[in-house]
Amino acid sequence: MPITVKDISEMFGKDVFTDKGLYCGKLSDVEFDLSRFKVKSLIIEVAKGTFLGKMVGSKKGIIVPYAMIQSIGDVVLIKHISAPLPEEGS
Repeated sequence: MPITVKDISEMFGKDVFTDKGLYCGKLSDVEFDLSRFKVKSLIIEVAKGTFLGKMVGSKKGIIVPYAMIQSIGDVVLIKHISAPLPEEGS
């Protein structure tokens, strides 16, 4: 999926949602694979109080591989991330 923004800088600060409509945070950075001239991943600054914020705990952000990105437009849509189930006896 090609990126259709006019300038990469237009992506920074966009709101990030899962494909199920849950808010995750804001796009804070982009990682490139310069040997292939492709986007490798997006770095999302996780918003406190969101489901993703609860999953990552005290960490400020999360790296999302580009394969998990569904679309980039007015907002960024990523595939829904499920929290791991707690192990029994923990």
